[in-house]
Amino acid sequence: MTQYSESTQTISVDLGPRSYDIAIGPGLLDSAGSLISERLGERQTVIITDSNVGPLYAERLEHSLSEAGHTGRTIQIDAGEQAKSFVYLESLLDDLLSEGLERGTVLVALGGGVIGDLTGFAASIALRGVEFVQIPTTLLAQVDSSVGGKTAINSPHGKNLVGTFYQPRLVIADTETLKTLPPRELAAGYAETVKYGLLGDKAFFEWLENDGADVLAGDPVAQTRAIVRACEMKAQIVNQDERETGRRALLNLGHTFAHALEAETGFGGLLLHGEAVSIGIVLAFDLSVALGLCPAADAARVRTHFEKIGLPTHVPPHPTGAWDAKTLIAHMGRDKKVQAGRTSFILVRGIGDAFVTNEVDKAELTHLLDTLAVAA
Repeated sequence: MTQYSESTQTISVDLGPRSYDIAIGPGLLDSAGSLISERLGERQTVIITDSNVGPLYAERLEHSLSEAGHTGRTIQIDAGEQAKSFVYLESLLDDLLSEGLERGTVLVALGGGVIGDLTGFAASIALRGVEFVQIPTTLLAQVDSSVGGKTAINSPHGKNLVGTFYQPRLVIADTETLKTLPPRELAAGYAETVKYGLLGDKAFFEWLENDGADVLAGDPVAQTRAIVRACEMKAQIVNQDERETGRRALLNLGHTFAHALEAETGFGGLLLHGEAVSIGIVLAFDLSVALGLCPAADAARVRTHFEKIGLPTHVPPHPTGAWDAKTLIAHMGRDKKVQAGRTSFILVRGIGDAFVTNEVDKAELTHLLDTLAVAA
């Protein structure tokens, strides 16, 4: 059994020439320069961060890079989901190119999932591809979005509909950055952490039932254990299915519902991504129960855990009117996981046993979504 501590742990994502390491531990921000040098040599770098994270950590990262012999500068953009857009992508590319971006330049994403997705997408298309490093500073990014090479921006038609598969050269997850994360953001990241137990590791979910509160309370050993296990599972899945043609789709547990909820609320602050995922996972379990696939006791257990930890299991009041099943199903129909006109869902046979299907009874789905208006 792995012994978890506050020391640095390294997980490898094995993708042949695109392989890279995930370094997890405290204080790694101050070692980032040397970690990058060990793998990429001395480079010109551009740190890309946002107005929340930059004031907290950019100077430390600049110092670490400079000490290791890297040259470069920092670009700071506005914080928020709105940055995952064509407007911000164009502005970022213009800034990079106007200052003499070279193919040997390394982009360094310092921030949460928005910064990681935007930076990765920019790296994948600038000069037909430059290298980038992920330094995720949120729990959600550390356990999920920084690993696996998915990059994207949002479209008015839906979330993450424009993007690429483009792997980073290194992921550096400094667990101490979680200390400055607002409690709501930390809880949102926890939803993505629970997802891994629910889709394929029942023992991990059981550990979270007992010790998940310690993760949210800031216990460094509990946080490290949660992040390491999530990254281990994601690395294993990505190793087998880099471009999501099969098993990797399991990582979308709850996301078909979640992305529809986010699209309906305009990707604003009403629902954070992790909060939408929490609700989406509950809906996936409820739909599985309705279809006779999953014991009702398992769905109740999942709902209880999310509620105990302080995550939503019901939608908030609709921002402009009422929740409508037909509208949500229309959002799902524009999801990037649609194939041959059929929406893919990740359903469950129980805790730790998820599977992918596009054979969902529309009447049952409509009935489930119709209950949202009542619950809200």
